[in-house]
Amino acid sequence: MEVRPGYKQTEAGVIPEEWEAKQIGEIASIKTGPFGTLLKASEYSKDGVPLLSVGEIREGFLRITDDTPRVSKGITRRLPQYVLRTGDIVFGRKGGVERSALIRQEQDGWFLGSDGIAVRPAKEAKSEYLAAQFQSARIRGWLLQNAIGTTMPSLNQAILHRVSVPIPPTEAEQDAIAQALSDVGTLLGALDRLIAKKRDLKQAAMQQLLTGRTRLPGFHEEWVEKRLGDIAEIKDGTHQTPKYVESGVPFFSVENVTSGDFTNTKFISQAEHRLLTRSFKVEKGDILMTRIGSIGDCKLIDWNVDASFYVSLALLKIRRGYSAAFICHSSESKLFKVSIPPEKY
Repeated sequence: MEVRPGYKQTEAGVIPEEWEAKQIGEIASIKTGPFGTLLKASEYSKDGVPLLSVGEIREGFLRITDDTPRVSKGITRRLPQYVLRTGDIVFGRKGGVERSALIRQEQDGWFLGSDGIAVRPAKEAKSEYLAAQFQSARIRGWLLQNAIGTTMPSLNQAILHRVSVPIPPTEAEQDAIAQALSDVGTLLGALDRLIAKKRDLKQAAMQQLLTGRTRLPGFHEEWVEKRLGDIAEIKDGTHQTPKYVESGVPFFSVENVTSGDFTNTKFISQAEHRLLTRSFKVEKGDILMTRIGSIGDCKLIDWNVDASFYVSLALLKIRRGYSAAFICHSSESKLFKVSIPPEKY
């Protein structure tokens, strides 16, 4: 591969010529969590510090719950080498080996669990910068590829030692990159909170409109209660797993409805599709509803479609006089889902 002027090919990928590619073992110390036998039963405490293991480590953050194990502060004095400090980067040793999180100031003093492993950067490597590198697709993919074990990938010090990271020549540039990424993360966090707020507003409006507590101008007739079977013909998909082909007729399943993605589907042949749709087929204006796994999620088919679907979905053909769009919106309410047991579809 040709490298453009001013750049060079390294183990860490193509980087600027003045940058260096270094292995983590050269710029950080690595510590594996203590053997479980080192922790005494009497040292676990509900009011102690969190014991971090793979279960608490997510992609870039730590998820601490009421179920997170905790240990007394006495153990931090007895085993200080396993106490985490601000700037450490923690991983799980088994399972989600590609996940990591930076220990921040408010998490200083937490304890490394027996299935955890931590990286402590040296002075010349900025913690925030290295933490951002560990979130990159390249390094996460490398960790998964080089982890040991087949059924459950595992991480050890030797594997982490070999991770190659591009390092800018100055701490100032490392800081600038880390700050830029942090700013993006802050913006995304603010957008997530805004979306959550808007979603709550939508749920509140749905609760009022879909139950008739709030009426739109011009409508005064009394509401009536109907069973789903009274207003729709309901069919489920094929009970037999079809023979999939590389291209052909789309074959919908639960994942397509829950994700809203009807582009990336499996495919079946035209011949099998004709066989499966002899008595009924999906048409524009129908509703597909999940009935196995995720229960009661709906998608209005508002486009011209030629597809088959699996038994995990129910097909609702809404009868005349009723709005398929209204029924689909109604399915988003909690009352709708709890009132339709899957065995009644």
